[in-house]
Order: sequence, then structure tokens, then C-alpha cells
Amino acid sequence: MNQNPGRPTAADAPGAPAPGLSAAELFAHCLTDDGLAWLDALLDDGRFDVRAPEHAALLCVAWLRRAGEPAAAAGLVEELRPFAHEVRFAPCPAPEPAPAAGAVHRRTVGEVAVALAERVPRPAVASMVAARGRPGSPGHRALREAQAVQAGGPAHQDLTAPVLRRLAPLDVSLGTSRAQDLAGPVTPAEAGESGLPAGTPLPAAVRDTVLLARSAPLVTLARSGAIPSAEAFTEVAAQLVASHPALGHRDEALGRVVAAVYAAGRSRRHALWWSAQHGERIAALPWMRAVAPWGDDSPAQARSVLRLVVETCVETFPGAGIPNSLVQVVSPLAEAGGLGVPLLREPFAARYDGTVSPELLGAAAEAAGLLRGTVYERHHRIDYAAVLELVAAGDREGFAALCAERAGRPGGSLATEPAVAEQARVLTTFNLATLVRRAGIAPHGGWQGAAVGAFAAATRRSAAAARSARAWRHAVLYLSLCGPQEREAAFAAFEARAARLPRRSADRFAPRLAELRLGLGLGAG
Repeated sequence: MNQNPGRPTAADAPGAPAPGLSAAELFAHCLTDDGLAWLDALLDDGRFDVRAPEHAALLCVAWLRRAGEPAAAAGLVEELRPFAHEVRFAPCPAPEPAPAAGAVHRRTVGEVAVALAERVPRPAVASMVAARGRPGSPGHRALREAQAVQAGGPAHQDLTAPVLRRLAPLDVSLGTSRAQDLAGPVTPAEAGESGLPAGTPLPAAVRDTVLLARSAPLVTLARSGAIPSAEAFTEVAAQLVASHPALGHRDEALGRVVAAVYAAGRSRRHALWWSAQHGERIAALPWMRAVAPWGDDSPAQARSVLRLVVETCVETFPGAGIPNSLVQVVSPLAEAGGLGVPLLREPFAARYDGTVSPELLGAAAEAAGLLRGTVYERHHRIDYAAVLELVAAGDREGFAALCAERAGRPGGSLATEPAVAEQARVLTTFNLATLVRRAGIAPHGGWQGAAVGAFAAATRRSAAAARSARAWRHAVLYLSLCGPQEREAAFAAFEARAARLPRRSADRFAPRLAELRLGLGLGAG
């Protein structure tokens, strides 16, 4: 569906290549004045489709020319020329701009289209078509008009069909910045084609499905409530991590091109597909090397993206902390950012021989450095001085034994016993302390807001026991990171929420709150 009637598409723009050109002919055309003008226009409005990394090569040539680097542009052309007869180096035209650098989505256009197509009647209900008329036919329109009067509106599946036609021209591998428009009511043109009343709003289920393809910055999606869980957050954040070098380009057009290269060919079936090695292969492509001097792929830039991802996760899902899946996603950023300490991942010990992860001691040292002498240490009855002795001695087995002892399971295994592994999370904060100290993370709403949010998650009626315990642990941690006045205000919010809980839940949390009050030095309630 053309949301901008009268505006030429990229295929109709001045200088656009004729359809059906071979790869060599397309390459030659794009180096003419008309072809370069077409590429410039694509850079300006972003309406290009890069379905494979090589489709961006001539866009980079055009960008270098207009950036005042004709020699670099010419050098890149000569590097590409030997392959021009068999490889397409130009983008395809697109009906809407490619996502900006940093834009992410919950679902691709293709996934949304599949979900919506399942709502359309199957060939088996063809007998209904024979009896009632094909959609859009006079008989069908008359029937639907009568049904609309009787039922208050068109059938659900009839309102799905126009949305599928709106999605059809879009790249199925990406999200769309126009999701809100695509979820809009039936247009006059669609009404004429389908017989549906113009202005009819889409059913909520259809509209919500379309909005899953919304492409926007990670923070925008998270704060809008579009990401339902910390696990779903990991999948979305993986897109940003994979294309994070694009954020280092100050020129918006170049950043969009670089982001498109990193996104090309990405499959949601492998949400955690990205690795530092894959990123290095993308960065080594000739056209990416040619524009690299105008970007920033420094350790500082990697740390900036790391902070953005982790802070957004803590702010949006304070009770969840940092899921193990998210640790896997951001670990390459931590390495590229020069944190100096590898992030801790689960499992904490090998199942086959019980070998304890060496990262445990580093994470425990960071936790001790951040939380020694705080309410977190007191509330969880941790002796961080003793923990630091184990760290200094490099005693991983001793640390595992401490976790087992704290879990009430002497001799228990970090690899196979959840209670023992949970004590490792308590002692190390499972990377949060490392990221606070080494990367300087601090949620946008401050630690007070995170503490209150984590306590709300812990006391939520739907929270299972394990999730409630995890959220409580994070509430105490965030409380420890607050300033004195923030701590008192956050604890007051804890007590106010507890006073509104059902009796059974209130009774369950009363002893914990009383102990926490004493740990904060606030005296008996």
C-alpha cells in the first residue's frame, strides 16, 4: 500500500536502472551520471533494499564520492570490477526507508504476514465462496453489507486481507518504521477493491500483530511495553549488538547503509547468531573497509552500546536482572570494550567432571568490591572478606564448596543443583556488579526506581517462587546501590506496596521486610 500517493518509488526515480539488466549492465549503469544520481537519491531517502551484504557496495561508492573522496570511490570500484559480471553490487528499490542505525523490531514483516495469513480462510471453506460469492464481487459486497448491519462490522478475516496486501511490497526480513500506518483503518482505495466500509478500524488482534513489526530504537520499544519479557528482550537486543558498528557513523545515510549490511541475511531462527568473528568478516568486506574511516568502532563505542543494552534491560525488567541469554549476546561487546573481566555465564561448572568456571572468582571479586559493608552483604549474610581470600588464593573449588554450604547442601554440585547455583548468583550478583564497576551502568530512572520495580516483580501475584526469589534478590541489590535518601524512599515504597498485598502474600514478605529494615538501620517498624 502506497502511504504517499503521487510520490515516485525508487524504481521510478530519475536515473533508475531499467528492469532486467544483468549484473554487469547494472554495475556499468550505476557508474554513469544518471546511475550515480539514482544512488544519491537512495542515500537521501533511504528507500533501498540490501538483501545481501554485497548489495550495498555501490551505495558506498556513491557515498564516498559525495563525501569528497573520489580516489577512495575509484579504488573501491576497481576492487569490485572483476566480479561485476556475476555479483549484484547495487541495492534493490524499496517502498520505504531501510531501518535507521540502531532500529530493532520484535518480529519481521514476514513473520507478521505468516501470522496474519493463518487467519485467512483455508481452501476448505471454498464452498462458502461458492455459496456467498468471491470477496469483492457484487454478491459478496451485498452480503457483507447486510452482515455489517447485523453484526456491527465486517468479518475478522475480511479485515486481514487488506493488511496482507499492505505488507506484500516490504522486505520480509526486516521490521518497518510504518507499522502504525500499516495498522490503520481501511482506506477508500481498499474499500473500493474489497467492498469493506472505508474507515473501518482493524480488529485489535490484527492491529497488535502488525505492530509487532514496528522498527524503532531499543529504548523506544522497551518503554512502549512492546517487549513482554527479559527473554524476548534478549532477541531484540541481539539485533542491536549485531549491527552496533553502524552506530559509530555520524552521517545518518552512511549509518543506515552499514546497518543494512549487518542486517542482511540475518535469521530470527538464530537470535544469538552474531559473534565477534562474524562481525570481523563483515568489517573486512571491501566496501565496509572503504567507509570505515568515517565510523567509530572503538572500545568506547562498544562500551556505550553495552551500557545502553544492559541499562535498558534493568530499567524495563528490574526483577529479572541480566538473563544468561543476554550475557551471551553482550559478551562480545564487553570484550571489545576492554572491560578487563570476562562476563560470567551459566552453567557455573562442567557437568561431566565438575570443573568450576574460572569466571566465578572474577565476578565474586567485583561483587565484593562493590557491595562489601552494604545492606546486600548483611541481608544475605555474606562474608565478603572470606570470599576475597578465596579469590586471592584462586580457590575455585573452595568457592564452590562455600556455595554448597550456604545452600545447606555440603558437597553439592554447582553444575547440577539449582540451590547451589543460586548461591553463586547471590555471591557474584551474576555480572551486575562487574557491569556497574567496569562499564558504569546505571538505569535511566536511577537505582531507586529499579529497586521499587524489582520489589513489585517479587510481590506480583503471578510470580512463581523462583522468579519471586530472583526479583527479591535484585531489589536488595539495587537498594544497596542507592544513596541514603533514595534507600529510605525506596524502602518506604516497599512497605506501602506490602500494605496493599493480600494477607497471605503480606505475611510471606513481612519477615523479609522486617529483617531488611534492621539491615538498613531503620529500627523496628
